[in-house]
Amino acid sequence: MEYTQLGRTGLKVSRLVLGTMNFGPQTDEATSHAIMDTALDAGLNLFDTANVYGWGENKGRTEEIVGSWFAQGDGRRDRTVLATKVYGNMGADGEAWPNHDKLSAVNIRRAVDASLKRLGTDHIDVYQFHHVDRSTPFEEIWQAVDVLIQQGKILYAGSSNFPGYKIAQANETAARRGAVGLVSEQCLYNLFERRAEMEVIPAAQEYGLGVIPWSPLHGGLLGGVLKKEAEGKRRTEGRAAATLADPTSRAKLQAYEDLLDKHGLEPGEAALAWLLTRPGVTGPIVGPRTPEQLTSALRALEVELSEEVLSALDEIFPGPGPSPEAFAW
Repeated sequence: MEYTQLGRTGLKVSRLVLGTMNFGPQTDEATSHAIMDTALDAGLNLFDTANVYGWGENKGRTEEIVGSWFAQGDGRRDRTVLATKVYGNMGADGEAWPNHDKLSAVNIRRAVDASLKRLGTDHIDVYQFHHVDRSTPFEEIWQAVDVLIQQGKILYAGSSNFPGYKIAQANETAARRGAVGLVSEQCLYNLFERRAEMEVIPAAQEYGLGVIPWSPLHGGLLGGVLKKEAEGKRRTEGRAAATLADPTSRAKLQAYEDLLDKHGLEPGEAALAWLLTRPGVTGPIVGPRTPEQLTSALRALEVELSEEVLSALDEIFPGPGPSPEAFAW
């Protein structure tokens, strides 16, 4: 396993990140434990979750599954860099109370204690803001974070789904307070969706944040969806179905699959390998539902994409270009 620093920190993390969003809703506890064991044995040490995972009436269930895995001992917690998130309302659906969501100091304090209980640990390594909170000033957010760090409940703070200007605001405010600020940003980034290259990734690089892309296969569309569809192995729905219904998008995906087939590459592995070549990327999040999906993701670490393939991928899925040249001069 290859490791890298998380942004400007001294924290060493694996080039692939284990996402746990499917644990509970899609994957039962025993299989989730098996996936985490396999990931740790393979050297993956950064595990990502969120307080709302489990969804609906089961919010928090995913953290509980991770916590029951830690409880098995054998160095599981010590070898894991644990990241979770705060923002979503944790009240029962239809019974959401004020101050039970977003990033007020009140909710941050409440949410971190609840996550620690579910996770069965005394600290969270990277505590991430799941979304921007336009109602809470960063001065208040950093005051709450400072207290948690002093209490030993969290070590670092990260963001998720932040635009570039919010990354700048957050870290400029932290600098004025003499605080470390954000050390990572989780953003939607893959071959199909490259808008993060315009502002988010440059801001992360400028401020020393590690970039952790989520949905690296764009909801499975970059995992060979057309071939699977033709073989009757996959039935698309939701956002994936809408994308495939668009002739332009479908043509791009066909060109993508044809290119990789020509070079003997598996689409899902190639999509992950492409992200590992991108400047600023710490490691993409893989969210396996089965041990087999994790095994496939691990193979991406051994895939080397030639300049010919990289150039062809840029032609099929061109990026937005740098800012401001992408929209100005």
